[in-house]
Amino acid sequence: MRAALLQLCSSDDPGENLGVVRGMMREAAENGAGFILTPEVTNCVSSSRARQNEVLCHEDADPTLAGLREEAAALGVWLLIGSLGLKTGDADGRFANRSFLIGPDGQIAARYDKIHMFDVEIGANDSFRESDGYRPGSAAVVAGTPFAKIGMSICYDIRFPYLYRDLAHAGAQVLAVPAAFHPVTGAAHWEVLLRARAIETGCYVLAPAQTGRHNTQTGKPRQSYGHSMAISPWGEVLTVADDAPGVVYVDLDLSEVENSRQRVPSMTHDRNYEGP
Repeated sequence: MRAALLQLCSSDDPGENLGVVRGMMREAAENGAGFILTPEVTNCVSSSRARQNEVLCHEDADPTLAGLREEAAALGVWLLIGSLGLKTGDADGRFANRSFLIGPDGQIAARYDKIHMFDVEIGANDSFRESDGYRPGSAAVVAGTPFAKIGMSICYDIRFPYLYRDLAHAGAQVLAVPAAFHPVTGAAHWEVLLRARAIETGCYVLAPAQTGRHNTQTGKPRQSYGHSMAISPWGEVLTVADDAPGVVYVDLDLSEVENSRQRVPSMTHDRNYEGP
């Protein structure tokens, strides 16, 4: 199976972003991709809650989700929408950061709500409180496809290795890590975290990313690290994008998952222990 990682520089205009993604999906399909992945917050990158309230929708009325389902069906491909910002109807007004796996018939095969919220202070004037605007999910998800079992995750989840070990023990062979990584933490940690999760689980890791300075109509502009990356089950970097929007490809060979797990069978060596 050929997978395509779409690297985007999404704005805070979902309609504009949808057109870009549909065009890139067509390019990927023309180049033989049967599995296409987009980054986190594909529909809208914004730090403005007012703007998010203005343009985000509930799942059943979201035009980005509807448009990408339609495109996946037209192309006959599997699509991992890295995530969409969606309204939830929660009493506190928080959104969901939700990933979707779409089948080649355009139907939703699986959903995953981001579990770990990016609440950090990277520098004196560079802090994030994702949980102020988004409510965390509570369920891990492994989705079956004819070509692989997909463990779903989003961005900051990558710092919590037990999630990925649980996904692998539940049958995952490919781990999806769509992201909008911060440039500072991206330069320091992105590659090493992705490679570590692959090595620990013997899974492919596919990480499509947002990149560059995001155009916004309101609110503080954001920047993302880019460097969309595919990692082998042995921990090798198979492909990596630069800083520009575009598409990178990787051919998946699921026998490599079994080979890696046989060479170092750490997935069978878990032990219970006391303490600390």
